Amino acid sequence: MHPHTPPVPGPPGAPDAAPEPLLRRTLRRHAAGVTVVTVPGPAGFTATSFTSLSLRPALVSFCVATASSAALAVARADRFAVHLLGVDDAALAERFARSSADRFAGTPYAYRDGGLPVLGTAPVWLAARVRARHPVGDHLLVVGEVEAGAVRTVTPPLVRHAGAYTTTHSPADVTAGPAVTRGPGGPWDGAARRPSATGPGRGC
Repeated sequence: MHPHTPPVPGPPGAPDAAPEPLLRRTLRRHAAGVTVVTVPGPAGFTATSFTSLSLRPALVSFCVATASSAALAVARADRFAVHLLGVDDAALAERFARSSADRFAGTPYAYRDGGLPVLGTAPVWLAARVRARHPVGDHLLVVGEVEAGAVRTVTPPLVRHAGAYTTTHSPADVTAGPAVTRGPGGPWDGAARRPSATGPGRGC
């Protein structure tokens, strides 16, 4: 440390003694976008772990708890869809977070190639083919290459922070665009719609 640099004061309050409660406590202060991940089955769950990894190639990832009711379907799937939720989608996020519920009941969706369910109400969606899976602690990390997607509407995002749903404002220069498809299969709007069968649950 430079002799003229004052010491940085530590955070207020006593630190947690164990890593797990420390991680839980600090992550409550991390604001994260809320998504619903779906795979063939159909199966799906609410997650805040979605992130981009690479632009070239277009890679994204998410993780799911190995104890999740959707974990087996995720481990078997060769593709997945990620739906970025809007401020009005809190009820949808809650439904897909409940392990005992029929998560698809009353939710319009359509099947893409390979039986991949794409939800009909999410403002933004991406479909990706699985490129890698990695067990990481008590979770499974999944990496996929984006093949299709669309920004259907521009709306403030649904955000999870401090154990509750909230939102922020979308940038003014973001505009909705047509569905984009790479490879076989068309956008969701070209498929037949059908209704299907407490916070983000056992995803991450």
